[in-house]
Amino acid sequence: MSRRRGRGRPLNGVIVLDKPCGETSNEAVQFAKRQFSARRVGHTGSLDPLATGVLPLCFGEATKFSRFLLGADKRYVADVRFGVSTDSGDADGSVVATREVKGLTFDRVNEALERFRGEFEQTPSMFSAIKHNGTPLYKLARKGIEVERQPRSVTVFSNVLEALDTDRGRLSIHCTKGTYVRCIVDELGELLGCGAHVTALRRTMVGPLGEEESIS
Repeated sequence: MSRRRGRGRPLNGVIVLDKPCGETSNEAVQFAKRQFSARRVGHTGSLDPLATGVLPLCFGEATKFSRFLLGADKRYVADVRFGVSTDSGDADGSVVATREVKGLTFDRVNEALERFRGEFEQTPSMFSAIKHNGTPLYKLARKGIEVERQPRSVTVFSNVLEALDTDRGRLSIHCTKGTYVRCIVDELGELLGCGAHVTALRRTMVGPLGEEESIS
C-alpha cells in the first residue's frame, strides 16, 4: 500500500522571516504554511513571542539540513531596563523586585559584562522551551511549578554595551546556540545590585543568514 502524501504543495527552500513581536515561532510557521499552501515547513530555533527578527523557515527538502541552522551561532540586540527584575527575565513576566539604580556607569556595566563573555555555565530559565518529562518548562512556570535545571556550557563570543542612559541600556551579543540572553541580563542585574530585565530582543543573524535578507 502506497504511503499517503501530506496535504499541500511540495515546496522546497528557505525563507528568512523577520518575526514580529507578539507571535510565537510556531504561529509564524503555520502562517507561512497556509500562505504558500506548503506541505512541510519547520523553523530553525524558536524565538520568544517578545522577540523579533531572524527566523529561518525551511520548506520541504530543506528541512533535512535545518539541524545545521539549529546548531549555528546567533546574534542578538537586547534592550535592557535596570532596576526592575521579572520572574521570566523579560517584559512578558511579572515584576518580582524594584530597586534603585544609582552609580551605574558605562565602565561599571562593561566590567560586569566580562563575567558573561567567553565560555561559562548557564542555568536555563524556567520560562524556556526546554522540556521536563515531555512538558516545556514555561508551561510548568505558569502553574507556579519550579524544577531543577542542569547548567549548560555556552560560549559568548562578544557581549558589547552599545548604549547606556540612566536605567536603560542596549547590548549586542554574539553567542552559541542554547544561550539565553534574558538569563545573562537577569544575572547582570544581580551582579550590579539593582536587577534588570529584557524589554526588547531582536535576533539579527542565524549562522550565515542575516536580517538584511529577511522578509516580513
